[in-house]
Amino acid sequence: MKFSFKLTPFLLICIMGGLAIFSSTMAKNPALPLYAGVLGIPDATLGFVAAASTIVGILVSFPAAALSDYIGRRRLLLIAAVVFATAPWGYLLVHGVMGLVLVRIYHGLATAILGPIAMAAVADTFDKGRGELMAWYSSATMVGRFLAPLLGGALILNNGTDFHWVYIVDGILGVLALIAALSIRFPAVSLKPTGDTKPNRRDIGKEIIAVVTHRGILSTSLIEAVQYFAYGAIETFLPRFLKEKTSFTSLQIGSLFTAQIIVAALSKPIMGRLSDKYGRLPVIVGGLILGGLVTLSLGFTTNYIVLLVLIALFGLGLATVTAATSALVADLSKSSNRGSAMGLLSTIMDIGQSAGPIVTGLIVGAFAYKPAFAVVGLLMIAASLIYGIIMRTIKRTVETS
Repeated sequence: MKFSFKLTPFLLICIMGGLAIFSSTMAKNPALPLYAGVLGIPDATLGFVAAASTIVGILVSFPAAALSDYIGRRRLLLIAAVVFATAPWGYLLVHGVMGLVLVRIYHGLATAILGPIAMAAVADTFDKGRGELMAWYSSATMVGRFLAPLLGGALILNNGTDFHWVYIVDGILGVLALIAALSIRFPAVSLKPTGDTKPNRRDIGKEIIAVVTHRGILSTSLIEAVQYFAYGAIETFLPRFLKEKTSFTSLQIGSLFTAQIIVAALSKPIMGRLSDKYGRLPVIVGGLILGGLVTLSLGFTTNYIVLLVLIALFGLGLATVTAATSALVADLSKSSNRGSAMGLLSTIMDIGQSAGPIVTGLIVGAFAYKPAFAVVGLLMIAASLIYGIIMRTIKRTVETS
């Protein structure tokens, strides 16, 4: 029997996304905060450096994704792949805070474009089991996320002062992502404008307005922003906390985040299937409460095993929330404005992720790590309860109208 293996468009999209996110994550976790320390950048400023790439997402994700509804997904995904292939080499050239910020801004263009447009492409292609299949794509990107901290930590040499190999390998991964993107036969999947003809500018404006005024899409986007507010805070300040309070090596710190993403990647398709079967709302609320409880606990221990368990549970909460939020936004949108809807989700998410390091950095500077983690945890729990009430109110309004 002859064995054949076919790289389908969906599989190639997953490979591209996995390699691209592998590359971008290794550039920052755990390398970025530690590299910033070697460059002499203080905690209060570190938050702004870490937020630079996500601020780009705030400005770029929504217009880029809306544009993909008009000109198709293909061109913009290729632009993102080119940036993934070129940005990592810039880290080798920086010597201070301004250079690091500029590289982070350029690198942020790639993730700002890739995230919403790739998810919109998958959502366009599948109606049945959409939550699970979107989660599979997301899990493919998480494979890169969980490998990145471990490999990145191992490639930081000379007692945490030499970062050259981190960014060389980072660049190679970006080039491989570009090769995968070029290999996709885009017409085979829904990576083109929806409908028989391209919408005109007036139609595009109406579709964008419909998305930004949709209460369900806005509320779900905001709750994902809360999740990523916490993720950004932990990703940026937990490594510094552990470096100050423990004798953990860079590899040990990286392995904690690897455990987080392994759990998230393995559990996300399961959570996506559960949200398909039992509904998105209970999955989102339960995941956010779990993440909040874990975040509250982080400042109370420096035991490696306990931290490993806590970070793994945070990964489970992250997977639970995000498996359902993206699928719910896709459910609530139409094929003609799905790119805009996913772009709005990504934009608001980036606001949360960029605000997380900034706000947490200010709290750490004014108080300490423990109060900062406590504030973030309480925010997650409170937001989950408010979101549950809002979405149930929206559902009742729709049913009675």
